[in-house]
Amino acid sequence: MKFVDLDAQFNLVEKEIRAAIDRVLAHKQFILGPEVGVFEQELKAYCGAKHVISAASGTDALLMALMAYGVGPGDGVIAPSFTFVATAEVIQLLGATTVFVDVDEATFNMDSVALEETIQTVKGDGELNLKGIIAVDLFGLPADHDAIRAIADEHRLFVVSDAAQSFGAEYKNQKAGGFGDIAATSFFPSKPLGCYGDGGAVFTDDQALAESVESIRFHGRAPGAGGQYENIRIGITGRLDTLQAAILSCKLKIFDRELAARQRIADLYARELDGVVATPAMPPNYKSSWSVYTIRSAKRDQIRRHLNQNGIPSAVYYPLPLHRQPTFKHAFGGGQMLPVTDKLADQVISLPIHPYLQPDDQMKIIDTIKTAVG
Repeated sequence: MKFVDLDAQFNLVEKEIRAAIDRVLAHKQFILGPEVGVFEQELKAYCGAKHVISAASGTDALLMALMAYGVGPGDGVIAPSFTFVATAEVIQLLGATTVFVDVDEATFNMDSVALEETIQTVKGDGELNLKGIIAVDLFGLPADHDAIRAIADEHRLFVVSDAAQSFGAEYKNQKAGGFGDIAATSFFPSKPLGCYGDGGAVFTDDQALAESVESIRFHGRAPGAGGQYENIRIGITGRLDTLQAAILSCKLKIFDRELAARQRIADLYARELDGVVATPAMPPNYKSSWSVYTIRSAKRDQIRRHLNQNGIPSAVYYPLPLHRQPTFKHAFGGGQMLPVTDKLADQVISLPIHPYLQPDDQMKIIDTIKTAVG
Protein backbone atom coordinates (compact mmCIF):
# COMPACT_ATOMS: atom_id res chain seq x y z
CA MET A 1 0.00 0.00 0.00
CA LYS A 2 1.27 3.49 -0.86
CA PHE A 3 0.80 6.75 1.02
CA VAL A 4 0.57 8.56 -2.34
CA ASP A 5 0.18 6.52 -5.54
CA LEU A 6 1.82 8.43 -8.39
CA ASP A 7 2.14 5.23 -10.43
CA ALA A 8 -1.61 4.80 -10.80
CA GLN A 9 -2.02 8.42 -11.85
CA PHE A 10 0.83 8.19 -14.39
CA ASN A 11 -0.70 5.07 -15.93
CA LEU A 12 -3.86 7.11 -16.56
CA VAL A 13 -2.17 10.08 -18.27
CA GLU A 14 1.08 8.56 -19.52
CA LYS A 15 0.30 9.06 -23.20
CA GLU A 16 -0.58 12.75 -22.76
CA ILE A 17 2.42 13.46 -20.52
CA ARG A 18 4.91 11.79 -22.83
CA ALA A 19 3.51 13.73 -25.79
CA ALA A 20 3.75 17.00 -23.85
CA ILE A 21 7.36 16.28 -22.86
CA ASP A 22 8.22 15.41 -26.48
CA ARG A 23 6.83 18.78 -27.63
CA VAL A 24 9.11 20.60 -25.22
CA LEU A 25 12.09 18.49 -26.25
CA ALA A 26 11.32 19.37 -29.87
CA HIS A 27 11.24 23.16 -29.44
CA LYS A 28 13.87 23.18 -26.65
CA GLN A 29 12.60 26.35 -24.94
CA PHE A 30 13.27 24.91 -21.51
CA ILE A 31 13.05 28.23 -19.66
CA LEU A 32 9.78 30.21 -19.96
CA GLY A 33 8.75 28.28 -23.05
CA PRO A 34 5.20 28.57 -24.41
CA GLU A 35 3.85 25.86 -22.11
CA VAL A 36 4.57 28.10 -19.11
CA GLY A 37 2.31 30.86 -20.40
CA VAL A 38 -0.38 28.35 -21.33
CA PHE A 39 -0.32 26.82 -17.85
CA GLU A 40 -0.51 30.23 -16.19
CA GLN A 41 -3.61 31.05 -18.23
CA GLU A 42 -5.14 27.71 -17.24
CA LEU A 43 -4.48 28.50 -13.58
CA LYS A 44 -6.11 31.91 -13.96
CA ALA A 45 -9.20 30.32 -15.46
CA TYR A 46 -9.32 27.67 -12.74
CA CYS A 47 -8.81 29.90 -9.69
CA GLY A 48 -10.26 33.17 -10.90
CA ALA A 49 -7.20 35.23 -9.98
CA LYS A 50 -6.43 38.17 -12.28
CA HIS A 51 -2.69 37.46 -12.28
CA VAL A 52 -0.78 34.17 -11.99
CA ILE A 53 3.01 33.92 -11.96
CA SER A 54 4.36 30.39 -11.98
CA ALA A 55 7.36 29.66 -9.78
CA ALA A 56 10.18 27.18 -9.31
CA SER A 57 8.73 25.91 -6.01
CA GLY A 58 6.15 26.67 -3.38
CA THR A 59 8.91 28.07 -1.18
CA ASP A 60 10.03 30.45 -3.94
CA ALA A 61 6.40 31.50 -4.41
CA LEU A 62 6.15 32.46 -0.73
CA LEU A 63 9.54 34.13 -0.76
CA MET A 64 8.74 36.23 -3.81
CA ALA A 65 5.41 37.30 -2.32
CA LEU A 66 7.23 38.67 0.74
CA MET A 67 9.93 40.26 -1.42
CA ALA A 68 7.22 42.07 -3.37
CA TYR A 69 6.19 43.71 -0.09
CA GLY A 70 9.76 44.68 0.71
CA VAL A 71 9.92 42.58 3.87
CA GLY A 72 13.33 42.86 5.57
CA PRO A 73 15.25 43.40 8.81
CA GLY A 74 13.22 44.98 11.59
CA ASP A 75 9.93 43.69 10.18
CA GLY A 76 7.73 41.10 11.81
CA VAL A 77 5.50 38.68 9.91
CA ILE A 78 2.97 36.48 11.73
CA ALA A 79 2.73 32.78 10.90
CA PRO A 80 1.49 29.61 12.61
CA SER A 81 4.05 27.30 14.16
CA PHE A 82 2.06 24.21 13.16
CA THR A 83 3.08 24.16 9.49
CA PHE A 84 5.89 23.12 7.17
CA VAL A 85 9.14 24.97 7.76
CA ALA A 86 8.96 26.90 4.46
CA THR A 87 6.21 29.15 5.83
CA ALA A 88 8.46 30.62 8.50
CA GLU A 89 11.75 30.01 6.71
CA VAL A 90 11.07 32.60 4.01
CA ILE A 91 10.52 35.28 6.66
CA GLN A 92 13.90 34.57 8.25
CA LEU A 93 15.64 34.39 4.85
CA LEU A 94 14.77 38.04 4.30
CA GLY A 95 16.19 39.04 7.66
CA ALA A 96 12.75 39.66 9.16
CA THR A 97 11.39 38.07 12.33
CA THR A 98 8.81 35.31 12.43
CA VAL A 99 6.03 35.94 14.95
CA PHE A 100 4.43 32.63 15.89
CA VAL A 101 0.72 32.32 16.61
CA ASP A 102 -1.34 29.39 17.88
CA VAL A 103 -3.91 27.46 15.86
CA ASP A 104 -7.46 26.19 16.26
CA GLU A 105 -7.61 22.62 17.57
CA ALA A 106 -10.40 21.49 15.24
CA THR A 107 -9.19 22.97 11.94
CA PHE A 108 -5.41 23.08 12.56
CA ASN A 109 -5.43 26.58 11.06
CA MET A 110 -4.61 30.00 12.51
CA ASP A 111 -6.83 30.94 15.46
CA SER A 112 -8.24 34.44 14.91
CA VAL A 113 -8.55 35.12 18.66
CA ALA A 114 -4.92 34.13 19.19
CA LEU A 115 -3.98 36.26 16.17
CA GLU A 116 -5.49 39.41 17.69
CA GLU A 117 -3.82 38.69 21.03
CA THR A 118 -0.47 38.12 19.34
CA ILE A 119 -0.71 41.38 17.42
CA GLN A 120 -1.43 43.28 20.62
CA THR A 121 1.55 41.61 22.32
CA VAL A 122 3.93 42.49 19.48
CA LYS A 123 2.74 46.07 19.35
CA GLY A 124 3.06 46.38 23.10
CA ASP A 125 6.62 45.08 22.92
CA GLY A 126 7.47 47.77 20.37
CA GLU A 127 10.57 46.06 18.96
CA LEU A 128 9.19 45.02 15.57
CA ASN A 129 7.53 46.77 12.66
CA LEU A 130 4.65 44.33 12.27
CA LYS A 131 4.07 44.14 8.53
CA GLY A 132 1.99 41.13 7.52
CA ILE A 133 0.40 37.74 8.12
CA ILE A 134 0.96 34.40 6.39
CA ALA A 135 -2.30 32.44 6.69
CA VAL A 136 -1.74 28.73 6.06
CA ASP A 137 -4.42 26.41 4.64
CA LEU A 138 -3.15 23.33 6.43
CA PHE A 139 -3.74 19.82 5.07
CA GLY A 140 -5.96 21.24 2.30
CA LEU A 141 -8.52 23.10 4.45
CA PRO A 142 -8.66 26.89 3.94
CA ALA A 143 -8.05 29.10 6.93
CA ASP A 144 -10.76 31.42 8.28
CA HIS A 145 -9.83 34.07 5.73
CA ASP A 146 -12.65 36.52 6.46
CA ALA A 147 -11.72 36.74 10.13
CA ILE A 148 -8.03 37.04 9.31
CA ARG A 149 -8.75 39.69 6.67
CA ALA A 150 -10.78 41.78 9.12
CA ILE A 151 -7.99 41.71 11.70
CA ALA A 152 -5.35 42.47 9.08
CA ASP A 153 -7.31 45.46 7.78
CA GLU A 154 -7.79 46.82 11.29
CA HIS A 155 -4.03 46.72 11.90
CA ARG A 156 -3.00 47.61 8.32
CA LEU A 157 -1.22 44.35 7.64
CA PHE A 158 -0.90 42.51 4.35
CA VAL A 159 -2.07 38.90 4.09
CA VAL A 160 -0.21 36.20 2.20
CA SER A 161 -2.27 33.05 1.73
CA ASP A 162 -0.05 29.99 2.00
CA ALA A 163 -2.05 27.65 -0.21
CA ALA A 164 0.79 25.17 -0.66
CA GLN A 165 -1.50 22.33 0.46
CA SER A 166 -4.88 23.66 -0.64
CA PHE A 167 -4.89 24.10 -4.41
CA GLY A 168 -8.39 23.07 -5.49
CA ALA A 169 -9.97 23.83 -2.11
CA GLU A 170 -12.77 26.37 -1.67
CA TYR A 171 -13.79 28.92 0.94
CA LYS A 172 -17.26 30.45 0.56
CA ASN A 173 -17.37 29.47 -3.13
CA GLN A 174 -13.96 30.96 -3.87
CA LYS A 175 -11.05 28.79 -4.98
CA ALA A 176 -7.76 28.70 -3.12
CA GLY A 177 -5.45 31.19 -4.75
CA GLY A 178 -8.06 33.90 -4.38
CA PHE A 179 -7.54 34.56 -0.68
CA GLY A 180 -5.43 37.28 0.88
CA ASP A 181 -3.65 40.08 -0.95
CA ILE A 182 -1.42 37.52 -2.60
CA ALA A 183 -1.34 33.71 -2.49
CA ALA A 184 1.27 31.04 -3.06
CA THR A 185 0.90 27.36 -3.83
CA SER A 186 3.16 24.36 -4.36
CA PHE A 187 3.18 21.72 -7.07
CA PHE A 188 5.49 19.34 -5.20
CA PRO A 189 4.86 15.80 -6.53
CA SER A 190 2.77 14.65 -3.55
CA LYS A 191 0.43 17.67 -3.63
CA PRO A 192 -3.12 17.28 -5.04
CA LEU A 193 -1.82 18.89 -8.25
CA GLY A 194 1.83 17.91 -8.44
CA CYS A 195 4.54 17.98 -11.07
CA TYR A 196 7.57 15.69 -11.47
CA GLY A 197 9.96 17.94 -9.58
CA ASP A 198 9.53 21.24 -7.78
CA GLY A 199 7.03 23.87 -8.86
CA GLY A 200 4.71 26.53 -7.55
CA ALA A 201 2.70 29.63 -8.38
CA VAL A 202 1.78 33.07 -7.09
CA PHE A 203 -1.78 34.45 -7.40
CA THR A 204 -2.96 38.03 -6.95
CA ASP A 205 -5.51 40.52 -8.21
CA ASP A 206 -3.06 43.38 -7.65
CA GLN A 207 -1.29 44.31 -10.88
CA ALA A 208 1.59 46.12 -9.15
CA LEU A 209 2.28 43.09 -6.95
CA ALA A 210 2.11 40.79 -9.98
CA GLU A 211 4.61 42.92 -11.90
CA SER A 212 6.97 42.91 -8.93
CA VAL A 213 6.80 39.13 -8.57
CA GLU A 214 7.30 38.59 -12.29
CA SER A 215 10.42 40.76 -12.12
CA ILE A 216 11.72 39.11 -8.94
CA ARG A 217 11.46 35.57 -10.36
CA PHE A 218 13.95 36.51 -13.13
CA HIS A 219 16.71 38.27 -11.18
CA GLY A 220 14.75 41.50 -10.82
CA ARG A 221 14.76 42.20 -14.54
CA ALA A 222 13.04 45.17 -16.12
CA PRO A 223 9.92 44.57 -18.22
CA GLY A 224 10.18 44.25 -21.98
CA ALA A 225 12.61 42.75 -24.45
CA GLY A 226 16.19 42.70 -23.23
CA GLY A 227 15.06 43.45 -19.70
CA GLN A 228 17.05 40.55 -18.26
CA TYR A 229 20.16 42.71 -18.60
CA GLU A 230 18.55 45.65 -16.82
CA ASN A 231 17.94 44.78 -13.18
CA ILE A 232 15.57 47.13 -11.37
CA ARG A 233 15.48 45.19 -8.08
CA ILE A 234 17.14 42.26 -6.34
CA GLY A 235 15.53 39.01 -7.46
CA ILE A 236 16.08 35.28 -7.63
CA THR A 237 15.92 32.44 -10.16
CA GLY A 238 12.34 31.50 -9.38
CA ARG A 239 11.03 30.30 -12.74
CA LEU A 240 8.95 27.18 -13.36
CA ASP A 241 10.60 24.85 -15.88
CA THR A 242 8.80 24.48 -19.20
CA LEU A 243 8.78 20.68 -18.81
CA GLN A 244 7.02 20.95 -15.47
CA ALA A 245 4.45 23.37 -16.88
CA ALA A 246 3.70 20.93 -19.69
CA ILE A 247 3.24 18.07 -17.21
CA LEU A 248 1.01 20.14 -14.95
CA SER A 249 -1.26 21.13 -17.83
CA CYS A 250 -1.88 17.45 -18.50
CA LYS A 251 -2.63 16.74 -14.85
CA LEU A 252 -4.93 19.76 -14.50
CA LYS A 253 -7.31 18.16 -17.03
CA ILE A 254 -8.07 15.31 -14.61
CA PHE A 255 -7.72 17.36 -11.44
CA ASP A 256 -11.40 17.89 -10.60
CA ARG A 257 -12.06 14.17 -11.04
CA GLU A 258 -9.23 13.43 -8.61
CA LEU A 259 -10.57 15.96 -6.11
CA ALA A 260 -13.95 14.23 -6.20
CA ALA A 261 -12.25 10.91 -5.48
CA ARG A 262 -10.36 12.44 -2.55
CA GLN A 263 -13.65 13.74 -1.15
CA ARG A 264 -15.28 10.30 -1.36
CA ILE A 265 -12.35 8.79 0.51
CA ALA A 266 -12.47 11.52 3.15
CA ASP A 267 -16.21 11.00 3.59
CA LEU A 268 -15.74 7.28 4.22
CA TYR A 269 -12.98 7.93 6.76
CA ALA A 270 -15.22 10.44 8.55
CA ARG A 271 -18.18 8.01 8.72
CA GLU A 272 -16.21 4.97 9.82
CA LEU A 273 -13.85 6.67 12.26
CA ASP A 274 -16.41 8.90 13.95
CA GLY A 275 -16.18 8.27 17.68
CA VAL A 276 -13.01 6.22 17.25
CA VAL A 277 -10.58 9.11 16.75
CA ALA A 278 -10.97 12.84 16.18
CA THR A 279 -11.52 13.31 12.45
CA PRO A 280 -10.83 16.55 10.55
CA ALA A 281 -13.29 19.40 11.00
CA MET A 282 -15.22 20.60 7.97
CA PRO A 283 -16.89 23.96 8.72
CA PRO A 284 -19.86 25.12 6.61
CA ASN A 285 -18.98 26.73 3.26
CA TYR A 286 -15.55 25.08 3.15
CA LYS A 287 -14.22 22.46 0.75
CA SER A 288 -10.89 20.82 1.42
CA SER A 289 -8.52 19.57 -1.26
CA TRP A 290 -7.57 16.78 1.20
CA SER A 291 -3.88 17.12 0.53
CA VAL A 292 -3.48 15.14 3.76
CA TYR A 293 -6.08 13.32 5.88
CA THR A 294 -5.12 13.90 9.50
CA ILE A 295 -6.78 12.39 12.56
CA ARG A 296 -6.06 13.01 16.24
CA SER A 297 -5.74 10.54 19.08
CA ALA A 298 -4.03 10.30 22.46
CA LYS A 299 -3.20 6.75 21.27
CA ARG A 300 -1.30 8.04 18.23
CA ASP A 301 1.83 5.93 18.73
CA GLN A 302 -0.24 2.81 19.37
CA ILE A 303 -2.18 3.39 16.14
CA ARG A 304 1.01 3.93 14.14
CA ARG A 305 2.48 0.67 15.43
CA HIS A 306 -0.60 -1.30 14.40
CA LEU A 307 -0.67 0.33 10.98
CA ASN A 308 3.00 -0.39 10.42
CA GLN A 309 2.60 -4.02 11.51
CA ASN A 310 -0.11 -4.40 8.88
CA GLY A 311 1.92 -2.83 6.08
CA ILE A 312 0.00 0.44 6.12
CA PRO A 313 1.97 3.68 5.73
CA SER A 314 1.24 6.73 7.86
CA ALA A 315 2.92 10.04 8.63
CA VAL A 316 3.12 12.61 11.41
CA TYR A 317 2.97 16.28 10.40
CA TYR A 318 4.54 17.98 12.37
CA PRO A 319 6.11 16.20 15.39
CA LEU A 320 8.28 19.16 16.42
CA PRO A 321 6.49 22.48 15.92
CA LEU A 322 8.57 25.32 14.55
CA HIS A 323 8.50 27.36 17.76
CA ARG A 324 10.22 24.43 19.48
CA GLN A 325 13.05 24.18 16.97
CA PRO A 326 16.50 25.72 17.58
CA THR A 327 16.42 27.33 14.13
CA PHE A 328 13.64 29.63 15.32
CA LYS A 329 14.86 30.31 18.85
CA HIS A 330 15.14 34.02 18.01
CA ALA A 331 11.63 34.22 16.55
CA PHE A 332 8.98 36.14 18.46
CA GLY A 333 7.40 33.35 20.46
CA GLY A 334 10.25 30.94 19.83
CA GLY A 335 10.46 28.41 22.67
CA GLN A 336 7.29 29.79 24.26
CA MET A 337 4.01 28.04 24.95
CA LEU A 338 1.56 27.58 22.11
CA PRO A 339 -0.68 25.10 23.93
CA VAL A 340 -2.87 23.95 21.03
CA THR A 341 0.09 23.55 18.67
CA ASP A 342 1.99 21.56 21.29
CA LYS A 343 -1.03 19.32 21.90
CA LEU A 344 -1.57 18.65 18.20
CA ALA A 345 2.07 17.75 17.70
CA ASP A 346 1.59 14.90 20.19
CA GLN A 347 -1.69 13.60 18.73
CA VAL A 348 -1.87 13.96 14.94
CA ILE A 349 -1.40 11.13 12.48
CA SER A 350 -2.01 11.28 8.74
CA LEU A 351 -3.51 8.42 6.74
CA PRO A 352 -3.22 7.49 3.07
CA ILE A 353 -5.52 9.58 0.87
CA HIS A 354 -5.11 9.78 -2.88
CA PRO A 355 -7.53 9.39 -5.79
CA TYR A 356 -6.48 5.81 -6.48
CA LEU A 357 -6.84 4.37 -2.97
CA GLN A 358 -8.88 1.19 -3.36
CA PRO A 359 -11.95 0.62 -1.14
CA ASP A 360 -10.57 -2.65 0.24
CA ASP A 361 -7.33 -0.94 1.21
CA GLN A 362 -9.18 1.91 2.86
CA MET A 363 -11.32 -0.48 4.89
CA LYS A 364 -8.16 -2.29 5.97
CA ILE A 365 -6.81 1.04 7.25
CA ILE A 366 -10.06 1.78 9.09
CA ASP A 367 -10.35 -1.67 10.65
CA THR A 368 -6.71 -1.57 11.77
CA ILE A 369 -7.29 1.76 13.53
CA LYS A 370 -10.40 0.43 15.26
CA THR A 371 -8.46 -2.59 16.46
CA ALA A 372 -5.58 -0.41 17.67
CA VAL A 373 -7.82 1.90 19.65
CA GLY A 374 -9.74 -1.04 21.15
